Amino acid sequence: MIAASIRAKILVFDSGLGGLTVLRALMKQRPDADFVYAADDLGFPYGPRPEAEVVALVMRAMERLFAADKPDCVVIACNTASTLVLPHLRAKWPIPFVGTVPAIKPAAEFSSTRLISILATPGTVSRDYTRKLVEKFARHCDVTLVGAKKLAPLAEAFMHGEQLDDNEIAAEIAPCFVAEGARKTDCVVLACTHYPLLCEKFVRLAPWPVHWIDPAPAIARRADHVLRDKFPVGPGGGGFAFRYTSGAAPGEKLLAALNAFLPARPVEAAADVRADASAPAK
Repeated sequence: MIAASIRAKILVFDSGLGGLTVLRALMKQRPDADFVYAADDLGFPYGPRPEAEVVALVMRAMERLFAADKPDCVVIACNTASTLVLPHLRAKWPIPFVGTVPAIKPAAEFSSTRLISILATPGTVSRDYTRKLVEKFARHCDVTLVGAKKLAPLAEAFMHGEQLDDNEIAAEIAPCFVAEGARKTDCVVLACTHYPLLCEKFVRLAPWPVHWIDPAPAIARRADHVLRDKFPVGPGGGGFAFRYTSGAAPGEKLLAALNAFLPARPVEAAADVRADASAPAK
């Protein structure tokens, strides 16, 4: 009972299933924590929506999730939501929020050819926030911004057990690969948390080897840092619950994918916290 009372509860939130890449890193970093993963299937995808609508969707979903789960820390495992909503979340709830930022700085530091690409959603590519990160951390590099329209839905389909077309994936990542004389792209930033779900396919389909930069380990270290003073790392054995904001139950193929993807965490049923529910889940 004592161990349970000091175990941190971490809520991981994304528009869909991309945040599972961050959740996996968090589970490895904090095997003692209890996790709730919330996929906002009611709002997915955020990219094409107006910014004010994304803010409203996330705030509404978070109201329900806080009432049901009372987390000690929230990880927003979504570039779009992190960019737009984190200030609103931090103003409303006095707990740590950890966001997701495109890993442009480590890519620029690591690249030897100084040719890097940022593989993101069209929304992330178009935002001033992304361009300011490029200006701040990668001025010495030639940076190619690639807004992939299909990869996030393809990653969702993959986690639901659907077969994907290699040609479609290859076409989406092809603009990342730039050759200028003897120089070639050597680092690709995965600036959407959905994309690491397909990384094995990216490696296989790439025209030449590159370093695929996944922000998940850095996000996990940051979450651990903000929790450690109050919640020191304990023995493993934390719980895990998965939920959709629609209240839908994950299908058999998704459950199989979750159990294969996550490190030894059986999936538990989570309470229904649909955004249109009449009262908070008990």
